[in-house]
Amino acid sequence: MIVKRALISVSDKTGIVPFAEALVSELGVEILSTGGTARALREKGIAVTDVSSFTGSPEILDGRVKTLHPAVHGGILCRRDHPDDRKLIENGSIRPIDLVVVNLYPFRETVAKPDVTIEDAIENIDIGGPTMIRSSAKNHAWVAVITDPKDYDSVLEELRKTGGEISEKSRRRLAVKAFRHTAQYDAAIDTFLSERLEGEHVFHGHYVDGRVLRYGENPHQTPAYVYRNPASDEPSVVSGKLLHGKEMSYNNYVDANSALAMVKDLADSIAVSVIKHNNPAGIATGETLAEALERAWYGDPLRTTPMGSVIAVTRPVDLAAAEFLKGRFVEVMVAPGFEPDALEFLRGKSKDIRLVEIAPLATGTPEPFMAKTIAGGLLVQPVDRQVTATWNVPTTAKFPPSLEPLAHFAVIAVKHTRSNAIILAREYRPGFYELVGLGAGQPNRVDSLRALAAPKARANFEMEYDEKRALNVKAGETRDEYVARQFSNVVLASDAFFPFDDSAVAAHSWGIRYLVQPGGSIRDDEVVATCDKLGIAMALTGMRHFTH
Repeated sequence: MIVKRALISVSDKTGIVPFAEALVSELGVEILSTGGTARALREKGIAVTDVSSFTGSPEILDGRVKTLHPAVHGGILCRRDHPDDRKLIENGSIRPIDLVVVNLYPFRETVAKPDVTIEDAIENIDIGGPTMIRSSAKNHAWVAVITDPKDYDSVLEELRKTGGEISEKSRRRLAVKAFRHTAQYDAAIDTFLSERLEGEHVFHGHYVDGRVLRYGENPHQTPAYVYRNPASDEPSVVSGKLLHGKEMSYNNYVDANSALAMVKDLADSIAVSVIKHNNPAGIATGETLAEALERAWYGDPLRTTPMGSVIAVTRPVDLAAAEFLKGRFVEVMVAPGFEPDALEFLRGKSKDIRLVEIAPLATGTPEPFMAKTIAGGLLVQPVDRQVTATWNVPTTAKFPPSLEPLAHFAVIAVKHTRSNAIILAREYRPGFYELVGLGAGQPNRVDSLRALAAPKARANFEMEYDEKRALNVKAGETRDEYVARQFSNVVLASDAFFPFDDSAVAAHSWGIRYLVQPGGSIRDDEVVATCDKLGIAMALTGMRHFTH
């Protein structure tokens, strides 16, 4: 299909002048245009035929009707191989249009303004543009349609190479993109008008690049897919680049997303999260990535727990960090880069480990919302970006300012742990923090502490004493004395308030002296009174972090 005539009518005029100039001067294409686009091209000396001249009908209704005419849509929709259509072309009743370049009135930009009126919104609903786009895309066997200025260069390059022809493959790609463009446009109109005119909230999701996964959470759940949000430029596993290893599985994506979410809250530190079944097996900061990785790996006293885990880190992986994984099985490692020698080492270590490179964590605009499907519906909420709202210490025992950074770390860890969640965290050396005990997903928060987090922490302390991994054993200190001293310096963080004082009592039984919780229970005063009685310092953050 040789392009001889093009219709150009764009709201976003980015790049349109050089594109149209090349069409005319290099390829001899006749340009039809309207309104502001025609003026912009003429001002640059580009020959343009007004659509009104082409149709023989002037624009009417203050420009509302310009291209809604049989001459335009006949030229777009005519089938070059259809006998009746051919007769109309040959007798001059229809003059074919081979290329349509259209983008639409800025409806989404208009309704994003806080003071937008319904009249302004309606005036920015494009009618002729979507009609031309849909006509062109429908007849992509003969017509190419461009809706995105980013496609100008590639289309022009193809036209130059082929002497003015656009391939069937390109026309198909552009047609799919055009239908997607009008679908999103109509969805934006539906969302706005449904709320403004009917008081009804409508949610339209738009995800692309669907990739088939082997199966879902379990082998019998098939088919399964992963899609990408094209509007998001936030570093993510979905948009990351798989540098090595098998294709990601459904569960890999879920765990890797959780691991990455956790370290995003620690992006200012050298930090590592180790995730198993959507919960942290370990999380730590360090002076080096290798140190943080080692401390996070030993976050669970059952040394086999991190095997088969998913790891996310805040810095590019260097060789020292990579070498720590020798002999240790990891499903996925997500990082903002891998140094060449580290990448070579990890590739040689295992053919199965998946190495996912993402953009630096400080880049991109964070996703504004998250969605979760349930039977018969969809839940949508803002992403939980905050950590604390306040810092209030109502107890007689005061929270040492030196422990506040550790408390902040503990709240980040508990924020990303399944509720009901308890985290025990420690400053293992000045300025660096680690998870030492975790309780998650329990119906009762006391069980999370008493049955899970505290016993795990004790086992961790005992093992590091026995293995001579402890960094600060005092001369002549027994194992029990060492364990007791470690408990006295940990910070306990809870994802939600204490409805009773039983968590404080349980914490005291383990020698824990510092608690952080949101507060907000009708029994806060009782909990404070118990803490005062037991000599516990408790800080209230004013922000709950349930994670279901």
